[in-house]
Order: sequence, then structure tokens, then C-alpha cells
Amino acid sequence: MKMRKTIKTLGLTTLFLFGLIGLGISALTDSAWAEGKGTQDLAKASQNPISTLISVPFENISSFNNGPEDAYVNILNIKPVYPLNLSENWNLINRAIVPVIYQGEIIDGIGSKTGLGDVVYQGFLSPAKPGKFIWGVGPTVSFPTGAKRLTTDKWSAGPAVIGLTMPGKWVIGALAFNLWSFAGDDDAEDVNQFSFQYFVNYNLPKGWYLSSTPTITANWEADGGNTWTVPFGGGLGRVFKIGKQPVNAALRAYYNVEHPDDASNWNISAQLTFLFPK
Repeated sequence: MKMRKTIKTLGLTTLFLFGLIGLGISALTDSAWAEGKGTQDLAKASQNPISTLISVPFENISSFNNGPEDAYVNILNIKPVYPLNLSENWNLINRAIVPVIYQGEIIDGIGSKTGLGDVVYQGFLSPAKPGKFIWGVGPTVSFPTGAKRLTTDKWSAGPAVIGLTMPGKWVIGALAFNLWSFAGDDDAEDVNQFSFQYFVNYNLPKGWYLSSTPTITANWEADGGNTWTVPFGGGLGRVFKIGKQPVNAALRAYYNVEHPDDASNWNISAQLTFLFPK
């Protein structure tokens, strides 16, 4: 029964992943729009985490061989971005991450679990008229909203910083933050976690682009060899329209060259982002 459920979940996820790319290939009906400069500008804006573009990304991450039971884990991150113009000189870019998690039976006898994970908010203060180097700073806050076994049971916060540049067809940058727990269940483990995501995108004709956006993490509370997760890989994406709605679809795969003992050594990421240019 356990194996049957895993195969079914894996099959549905695989269909979802390849469906996004198929949609990107087939749904573009306005070839003039795809060739236009506006498409390239929109693609680069969608790859900039602190642009003034309103967007709603749905990012599906599938990982395998987790825990002693080699369980399958699937995380659907809903990541809305809503920028606010505070003044002539400053913007506030509001970002949220709302994870919906399926966790297979990672330890024998505990069963699988599906539910909401801990919600994260990020607010980046960024210049409204940036130069060639675009930057933002602000807080990251994690709320213990997750279901049992899918939460840290801690309130956590810390600083976040982002910097990027967009020369020619490139979008290159990095986002980093650290979270420390400051309240929550006294019996839960303290949180001291670092995250560093670098992103390298190269834009091609007709809305296509090559992309690598791995997230390197460190759990400073873990024992020596279980501290770091270091993925390496990438994939491709495309900006296109569904009817009149601009969207961005991407498919990436990553191999973890460093990871905790019981963590997955590879994952697949598929993302579909609804774009709302002004």
C-alpha cells in the first residue's frame, strides 16, 4: 500500500512537471508578442526577485530518498510578490512563501503526512530608481503555522539581503538570510538556519531562457556533517501567454553534492508564475 501511494504521487507529480513545459511549448499563440522586446523585458523582470512586477509563483519541489525509509517528499510553495511604492525614492517588495507539504513515511511506523508548513514573510526595502546594481534589505520572519511534524514550532526572524545585475541578456544575483528562533514551544529545537540562493539566468529568443537558481542552506544547530545542503544544477524556462495572461514556466533539476545523512541527494523543481505587469 505504501509503495502504491508513492508511485501514484510520483506519477501525478511527473505529469505536472512535464505538463508545464508542454504548456510553455504549445500555449504561445501570439508569435509577434514572443519576438517583441516586451517579452524579453518581462522575462528579465520575472527573474528579478525585487522588481516592481506583481506575480504569483507556484513552485513544486519533488525530492526522493528522504530519511531511513527513502521517502518521497513534495512541497508546493505558493510565493506571491506584491511591491509597494513608498516614495519617489523607495519601494517595499513584499514576498511570502506558503508551503503545502506531502511527506512520505520517512521513519518506519509514523506514516505519511500532508499539510501546511511554516509561512515565511520577507520585506525588501529597495531603491525606486536603481542603477546597474539592484539591491534590497529587510526582515525575514517565519511563523509556526505548520501542521504537526511539518513545523519548527518556533517563531523565527532575521535579516535578509539581495543584490543583482542585469547586463544584456543576463540576470545574475544572490539572496541571503539567516533565521533565529525567538519564541515558541520550549520543547522544540532552536532555529538557527542560513539560506543563500544565487541565480543565473540567460535569456534566449521567443521568451526562452536557461536558468540555475539553487538554494544553499546551513542548519547551524545540526551536528558537524549534517550542517550543509549544497545543490548544483539548473534547467530552462519560458515566458508566454495563456490567452491574455502572461506566465512564466520553468523546470529545473538539482543534485545535492553535500547534504545531511538522511536527506535527499536530488530534487526536481517545476514553477508556474502568473505575471501582472503594470
